[in-house]
Amino acid sequence: MANINIMLVDDEERFLSTTKKLLERKGYKVETASSGMEALEKLKTINIQVVILDVKMPGMDGIATLKKIKRDFPLIEVIMLTGHGTVESAVEGVKLGAADYLIKPADIDDISEKIEEAFEKRQTISSQTDKREEYFKKLRIRLAVGLLAAFMLPYAAFFAYFQFQFSATLKTTGRLNLEALSNSQKNTIDLFLQERVVNIFSLFHSSEFSLTPSRHKMQDYLQNLRQVNDAFIDVGFLNSKGVQTGYAGPFSYLQDKDYSNENWLKTLVDQQRHYYISDIYLGFRKKPHFTIAVRQIIDGKPYVMRSTLDPDKFYMFLRTISRGKEVESALINKEGLYQVVDPDRGELLGKSEYIPPETVESGVEEIITNGDSILIGYAWLKEAPWVLEVRQPLNIAHSGMYQSRRIMTVILAVIFFGIAAGIWFATSRLTSRAQVVAEKSDELRHQLFHASKLASVGELATGVAHEINNPLAIIVATTGVVRDMLNPEFDLNPSPEEITKEIDTIDSAAFRARTITRQLLAFGRKNEPTLAPCNVNQVLDEVMSGLKEREFKVADIEIVRDYDPGLPEIMLDNDQIRQVFLNLINNAGDAISGPGKITIATSRNDQDIQITIKDTGKGMTAEQLNDIFNPFFTTKEVGKGTGLGLSVSLNIIESLGGAIDVQSLEGAGSAFMVSLPIRRS
Repeated sequence: MANINIMLVDDEERFLSTTKKLLERKGYKVETASSGMEALEKLKTINIQVVILDVKMPGMDGIATLKKIKRDFPLIEVIMLTGHGTVESAVEGVKLGAADYLIKPADIDDISEKIEEAFEKRQTISSQTDKREEYFKKLRIRLAVGLLAAFMLPYAAFFAYFQFQFSATLKTTGRLNLEALSNSQKNTIDLFLQERVVNIFSLFHSSEFSLTPSRHKMQDYLQNLRQVNDAFIDVGFLNSKGVQTGYAGPFSYLQDKDYSNENWLKTLVDQQRHYYISDIYLGFRKKPHFTIAVRQIIDGKPYVMRSTLDPDKFYMFLRTISRGKEVESALINKEGLYQVVDPDRGELLGKSEYIPPETVESGVEEIITNGDSILIGYAWLKEAPWVLEVRQPLNIAHSGMYQSRRIMTVILAVIFFGIAAGIWFATSRLTSRAQVVAEKSDELRHQLFHASKLASVGELATGVAHEINNPLAIIVATTGVVRDMLNPEFDLNPSPEEITKEIDTIDSAAFRARTITRQLLAFGRKNEPTLAPCNVNQVLDEVMSGLKEREFKVADIEIVRDYDPGLPEIMLDNDQIRQVFLNLINNAGDAISGPGKITIATSRNDQDIQITIKDTGKGMTAEQLNDIFNPFFTTKEVGKGTGLGLSVSLNIIESLGGAIDVQSLEGAGSAFMVSLPIRRS
């Protein structure tokens, strides 16, 4: 409502001042003019979106003023203001491009509603213009690119062939180099692990070995291991029961620790291979480490010598063998958890975003990480259930290819530049002409919209006249009968009882006319619903309770309720939704002649609540289905329906954000499905 600039044009000064004050209270910015000429002069200097223009003015009347406004200010929307005697002139104004018309005296809310509709129409047209500009801008680019591709295809194919061959060769070379590097590093790591296994196994064969080693002897074992490689953290000896009876290292509490339930020990004892290399784990010490354990059978019993290795030392070893290769190496297990990794890339026991296939011993894959292409060479170790990943960014692996591509791109740009300029000029002229044609098409479409709007007004007026004329004709005929009864010449029975019967007929016709006018007002009213939490099942029961249910029982119509008990409360206007349900249930009852059944069902999905009212009545034809929501259309007998109930119901449901669907088969009944959103957007 704010920031809409309005101009009132009327020769009645009192109307101008009063209406201006009322509109300004609603937040509009209002200018006034007392004649058509004054309005046209002000429009040259003031930014106005909507003009409210009186039809009948001295000098230049409203129609003449409208023509000049639409000629000189085509973006301004005009609402014609007319008295009852000049409605034809207002309709003529709509034909000439006015957005709508109002009949004096007009309520300020009606004026405000028409202003909003006209402004929204203006915004829509402006938006369509912007979209059309954007569409033709994109079309111009696409057409130019398409023509450029078509004309330059032979040249592009020539250069692309050599570029493809060159790129393929570089890619193949890069992949082969990375796969060879990953296999080479894999062999080095396997050799490293084999050496550590031999280091530990040799402890069993030392001259001082004993099944009950002393703490001092275990310290000697650890010192010997660390002299070989500083990755060793500690060393332990496990007896045949899995108890660590000998230990040397920084974690003294591991002395006499029972490892019999540890998975790595069970695996080592049960497997054929006499040594075991574990994954990185936290274990009793709650710090990342991995274990190398060897098994020795003595007197038919398994004894184990184990040692823990520092993953950080292993990482330094991995960096040493990768140095100078411009690659980044890591080890992961079969579950994709890092065993050794650069801290900048991940953390120990963190999840890798890529896990190589176990069925392929080694290979190279290309993946996208953070928008960058990465080559990954991988090789599965033989000594441990780990895979070595060697990563290299594509821009490093194929740096030579990128340099060649840049040179070829420059050459192509020089060749294409001249042709592109010519094609752009030609397509610009072509799309400009197409845009002019589209603008004329839009103008024609708006004219057709005005024509359909006038047709709708005419159809509505015809329906009103037809429906009102019927009760009026009854009233006129009945009053004539009463006059004849009171005239002695006609020798009719003028008794109070007979006159009362005729008056009852007049009352019935008057009440019917009142019903029609009330429904017509409800059909045209655009009041916002008063929303409150409602339970649909409860509303349906309230509509059906009491007199309505007894009425159906007397008519031998069975009511079947099939409610979903778990329906949530939703925001509805209780009075309006009751009116909708009552209309649909009444229609279902009227469609049944004789015994029948009405089924009222409710259900829900994630977005909506569905209410279905199904009858076993006479049903409808396909032609009737197309017209049932039109004002004054009815399938009922004359005098039993106004034809506005479904129109009003549809307006209410749509204002609540819902929809009504209908299924019907002639002779087999009808079903009306109402959908209501659980959450209003």
